[in-house]
Amino acid sequence: MRGGPSVLGIVLAGGEGKRLMPLTADRAKPAVTFGGMYRLVDFVLSSLVNGDILRICVLTQYKSHSLDRHVTTTWRMSSLLGNYVTPVPAQQRLGRRWYLGSADAILQSLNLVNDEQPDYIAVFGADHVYRMDPRQMLKQHIEGGAGVTVAGIRVPRAEASSFGIITPASDGARVERFLEKPADPPGLPGDPERVFASMGNYLFTTKVLVDALYRDAEDDNSVHDMGGSILPMLTEQGMAQVYDFNENHVPGESPREHGYWRDVGTLDSYYDAHMDLIPDRPAFDLYNRRWPIYTHPGQLPPARFIGAGIASESIVSPGCVVRGQVTRSVLSPGVMVGEGAVVQGSVLHDNVRIGRGAVVRGSILDKNVDVPPGATIGVNPERDQELYTVSKNGVIALGKGQRVL
Repeated sequence: MRGGPSVLGIVLAGGEGKRLMPLTADRAKPAVTFGGMYRLVDFVLSSLVNGDILRICVLTQYKSHSLDRHVTTTWRMSSLLGNYVTPVPAQQRLGRRWYLGSADAILQSLNLVNDEQPDYIAVFGADHVYRMDPRQMLKQHIEGGAGVTVAGIRVPRAEASSFGIITPASDGARVERFLEKPADPPGLPGDPERVFASMGNYLFTTKVLVDALYRDAEDDNSVHDMGGSILPMLTEQGMAQVYDFNENHVPGESPREHGYWRDVGTLDSYYDAHMDLIPDRPAFDLYNRRWPIYTHPGQLPPARFIGAGIASESIVSPGCVVRGQVTRSVLSPGVMVGEGAVVQGSVLHDNVRIGRGAVVRGSILDKNVDVPPGATIGVNPERDQELYTVSKNGVIALGKGQRVL
């Protein structure tokens, strides 16, 4: 941000993502494919880069090889201008231990802050689907004089146990209480059935964050987590304010997309977010050229439709060959759909092969799954329960290269 305040981006990308199993059995959650061409980490990195935060450290830990490779091969910034996006693995700088939590991850990586000496630090999560202009949040942070500004989004009170919950003070800006995943939080004034959920995106004044991390490290009872430790600490000190995500506007968004944010931490939410992409007027539009989502394009030929092959209300990536029928589905690069095969309401990752006459419905198939000719998935619920992972809402998920019986 030439001529403006210096901001260092820190992306927390070390999550294990247990609730997304089997998709996270062989990779970190931020490396999971989304929307055909993308990885989950691409959404936060695109928002930061589009918003002129051009020096970004991606903190990794759990099964990080594919994530590290994606970041290093895709996110190449201008070294001439000193910009970079770099993965930073757990380094055990403070002793022979891995990260104890997200706050400890940043504490163990403070050499990055010391090297850059930024005025502010944007600490963002790596596994949500959304667009956001962080400059607008930074503007409020600076004008409000807060130590930390946390981005909040209104969600139904019934969903509060899945999020950090922000209780705003009477001025609507200062955070009065910050509760991590409470069972029964109070509703918002004038809207008792909704609460302010933390999006996991924070803007800190650098000194405030560094001091808080050191104090937290001395607390043996702390969980050393940003939402569970640092935010409650700064809230008690009166240093936290909330940024209403509904006030954020990005170029090119339509009214129906405004305020779109999805936590895709479960198979059901991951599946539902994909279904948001495919209608004629999608809830989240991947085709916004004024605020693009960046990724590695790959070196593949265009998608091809042969014979009676057809796809409707679907996303079909490069390298796909479709000989069967595809409806309401998302196909990643290199997917092959055989003659007479039927794919309905499904998400197929890279290089999935659907054999001749096979049927796949309501499923998520990870990379390199081979569905034999005539096989069925999503047709016999009892059989699917015995053979595969089935979500609470009935979405069937097969892991990377999993055998289809």
